[in-house]
Amino acid sequence: MQSDNKMFDDFVKFVNGAAGTFAGMAREGQADAKARFKEWMGGADFVSREEFDAVKAMAAAARDEVDALRSRLDALEGAGPPAVVKPVKKAAAAKPSAKAAPKS
Repeated sequence: MQSDNKMFDDFVKFVNGAAGTFAGMAREGQADAKARFKEWMGGADFVSREEFDAVKAMAAAARDEVDALRSRLDALEGAGPPAVVKPVKKAAAAKPSAKAAPKS
């Protein structure tokens, strides 16, 4: 049993058209929001994953080098008694004494 009501058919067409329009507006709004977000994020100073990984590897290598140098320093300091560093006094320039006889 099918209805031949023209008003009902027009209403269904109107609702289908409105649903299509709203779906298109939603897609357009989503695409616009995505473009604006990308533009906003592009202006920020973020690093890429490759740059981050490179700096991370450099920091790990530096930590390893510091650890190696620290253990080497500990070994050198532990090898003997610590050296006592005495301050060096500046010697006064030796002036020939007037009393000293000249060598012939």
